[in-house]
Parts: sequence; structure tokens; C-alpha cells
Amino acid sequence: MKDYRSLKILDKFSRLFEKSGIDYPVMRRILQTKLTMDARRVPTIITKSSKKKDGKGAPEGNQFIRSLWLYILFGLMSTPFILMGDNYIFQMSTVFGVFMFMILTSLISDFSAVLLDIRDRNILSTKPISRKTIAMAKTIHILIYMFFLTGAISGIPLVAGLIRHGVGFFLLFLLELILMDLLIVVITALVYLAILKFFDGEKLKDMINYVQIGLTISITIGYQLLIRMFGVVDLEVVFHAKWWQFFLPPIWFGASFESLLHGVNEPLFILFSLLAVFVPIAAFLLYIKLMPSLERNLQKLADPGGRSRKKKGFLLRRVNSLLCRDPQERVFFNFAWTMMGKEREFKLKVYPSIGLSIIFPFIFLFSDFSGNGSLDLVGTKKYLLIYFCAILVPTLVIMLRYSAKYKASWIYQAAPISDHAPIYRGALKACLVRLLLPLFILDSCVFMILFGAVIIPDLIVVALSFTLYTVICFACMRKALPFSEAFEGGQQAESIRVIPLMLLLAVFAFLHWLATSLDYGVYGYIVVLVVANLAVWKWAFSKAILQRGIQI
Repeated sequence: MKDYRSLKILDKFSRLFEKSGIDYPVMRRILQTKLTMDARRVPTIITKSSKKKDGKGAPEGNQFIRSLWLYILFGLMSTPFILMGDNYIFQMSTVFGVFMFMILTSLISDFSAVLLDIRDRNILSTKPISRKTIAMAKTIHILIYMFFLTGAISGIPLVAGLIRHGVGFFLLFLLELILMDLLIVVITALVYLAILKFFDGEKLKDMINYVQIGLTISITIGYQLLIRMFGVVDLEVVFHAKWWQFFLPPIWFGASFESLLHGVNEPLFILFSLLAVFVPIAAFLLYIKLMPSLERNLQKLADPGGRSRKKKGFLLRRVNSLLCRDPQERVFFNFAWTMMGKEREFKLKVYPSIGLSIIFPFIFLFSDFSGNGSLDLVGTKKYLLIYFCAILVPTLVIMLRYSAKYKASWIYQAAPISDHAPIYRGALKACLVRLLLPLFILDSCVFMILFGAVIIPDLIVVALSFTLYTVICFACMRKALPFSEAFEGGQQAESIRVIPLMLLLAVFAFLHWLATSLDYGVYGYIVVLVVANLAVWKWAFSKAILQRGIQI
């Protein structure tokens, strides 16, 4: 196996690991094996199958390293905040907010599977290896990739800070990046440990997915709060320290620059600076102490935990029979419903996007609130912002074709099915009902509280627009049978197609706005959308479209 440079650097700290009771040679060999296997894994942030193959069909090179250009791009976009002046609390809090958002999102989507991986337990647990060594190998494995992620996103800003603000700024920036990474990894691990303590079996696996949604929502809301803490007075950015800012780590890191480089001695700034140092270190020490417990509780993921054998709910059967008149279509509706509920890899990659879609409408809705509560919304058309909750639809349609168990797709050819249209229709309807409908109902309930029952006809328009939008997205995408391709097989071209489809969603919102400008226009638009849905759903699953699709 290849002897990675990161492992050679780690060798210099071998005595430190051994003093902590870790078998360093064994940990190094585990890491070497994991890094070798990781070269085959493609990160979620890019979906690219146009990679070269060697004679055996394995991808060449580490695809994670090749994906870092996107993080470099985000770092480049953050660089102006470093160069714009010396208001460190504003500049560095914003920069660390961007960094934490990007790295946490990547950690949740790509490395939760690494942190919660139990596939190597059958090999390692039969050997005389301590749980502490296995847990530390897992932690170092993630930290190595965190180093590459952080280096990619912060490399250009670090150089810009060195040139613009000097060596002191550079060293402090570098130190706080290390502390930030420690904090991110430990918080994520401790959250998962808490869930592992209270749940087991299938409930645990479901809870982990819900925790990922919660983490995604939390970091997005936190980022929005961070932006709104700063005001502009006479073209100057003004910051007022408040007690609740103790819960926003980017403020801790930003305040350290003010305290150490500008000599600001305000008590809150000093407390923020102390938190930036002591919380990550204390959290990491706590994590080291709890590592054996984490490894012990990870065994619950392998426990089926008395899987429920409940019969399919009456409501689901009714929805199935109402939406799917064709018997074959009903079968594949049930099949897709089950796969989306039990396919862990699918949920790990899709559910964080659902979390973002839940809160996107509210982020824009409350962006210009004046403080009068719902009075700001009465009589406005801001309820049209609910269209943002369908921003994940193109991604859902793309992801519907992927599965970790894609090799079982031979069943499509073995089954006596001459027409694939019922397969696509059933799977797409299951996707709508299971993933998009609960999201839409949740947002609609909140919008009705804010705007009143008067918007019910408009919500009907939105629902009809979403179903029409979904089938149009399907018609525009490359066709592949549901759950028939590996996750590593995604194509970058498909991701590019998402952009015009998102613009199409804006067209639906604009047409809705035009309808509200006419007397009884909303009711007329409902009739138009019903007819359009009937026509487009029939057209999208015709043989011509299924064979070639639409080029956009």
C-alpha cells in the first residue's frame, strides 16, 4: 500500500499517541488501509462519473483531492472580507461563519458515514486492538480530510491575511482554524454519541438521519443570525455584543482578533476569545475520554433492534390506490417508498437537502422584517416565497436513480415488464408523496398561520405547480431506472442541468404572481394547472421521452 505523506507527518507525533495509551503502529496501519480505500470514493459535493478508469475499471487517483477546487473557489470568494479593512469582528466572524458552514455541511454529507462506519468491526474486533486505538484511528482519519478541506478553503485567505495584516494575523488565523476543526469534529461526534446512547436498531438509524437534518438547519440558521448581528451606520459596520452571541462560535473566533490585535478589553470580547481557545480543547479532551463509549455504542448500528413488522398503513394504501391506477405502478410506488425509507446511503445524501429546503422560504421571508411580527406580512404576496421549498426537486429527481444496492437492478430485466413507464411513474409519485409532500405541508401550515386562511387557494396553486415542476424535471433529466446506478456514477452534466430547472421554478412563481393580479385569476390558474398536469404527466412518460428525453 502507498505510504501517504500525511502518515509520515503523523509519525512525528507517535510518542504523544503512545503516551495516551494508543497502539500507534496498529493505528497507522488502519489509517493506511482506510486512506487507500478512500481513493475510490467520490464526495457528495461533486457528482462526476467521467473519471478515467484503469484496466480493471477502478478510478485513478483520489477523487476527494480532485474535488477540492470547489472549496478553493469558496475560499477565493471569502478573500475580500480579509482585504476590506481592519474591522476584525465583522470580517473574521463572517469568514469563520462561511468556513464552518462549508466544512460542517461536508462533514455531515460525506464523513458521517466514516464516523459511523461499522463495516471494519468484523475484522478489527476479532484482533487484540483496544477500542481507544480504533476510535482514534477513525478520528485522525476524519481530521486528515478536515486538514485538506480547511487548507483548500483557507489557503488563499491565509496568504491574503499575511500580505494585508502581517505575520501576527496570519499565525492567529492559522491557530483558530485548527481550533475550529477540532470543535467541528467533536461537536458532530458528541451529537452522534448522545443519539447512540438513547436509541438502538432501526430507530437509531432513522434518528441519525433526523439529526443530520437538524444539524443542517441549525448551521444555516446560525449563519443567518451571524449576518444579521451587524448593522451599518454612516457606512460603517457596527457590532453590539449580546449575551446570546455566546452560542455562535464564529463570533468567538472573530472577537479573538479584536482582543489580541486591536487590544479591545471589553469583558464580552475577552470572554468570546477565551471560549475560542478553551471550548475546542475541552471538547476534544472530553471526546478522547468518551471514545471507548462511542465505539461500544456503535455496535447498536448492527443490531436490527426488533424491526417493526407492522402492516402498511391504511392511509398509505389509500394514497397508493388513489394515485396509481395501474397495478404495476402500485408495485413500484411501494418499492420506491420502501427504498427511500430504508436505504441509508440515499438518506445520508438527500435528507440534509430536505433540511435546507424547509427553512429557505423563511430565511427570505424574515430577511427584511421590521419587528412588527406578522403585521409585516398581511396584505403582501410574500407567501410566494414558499416556492423555495421545491428548490431540492431537481436534486431529488437525480438522486432517485442511485442506490448502494444498485447491483440488484437486474430484477428489472428479469421481471416480465415490457413497458418501463409504470416503473418511472410509481417511483416519481412515491418521491413526491414521501419527501416533498410532508415538506410542503409543514411550510404551508406555518404560512397559513402567518398570512391567514385566505392563501389556501394560492397553496393549491403551489401544490399543482410543484407536481408539474417535478415531472418536467424528470423529462429533462437523463433516464435511468430507479435505484439502478451507483452513487459514484453521477454525472457532472446532470448537476449543470439543475441551474436552468431552478430558473424554471422562478417562472412558476412569476406566473402565480401574475394570476394574483387578476380578478379570480388564481382560480383560473388552478384550472390551467390541472389540465397541464394531466397532459404533461401523460406526455412525460411516453416512449419518445423515455428513450431520448429533452435536451436543455
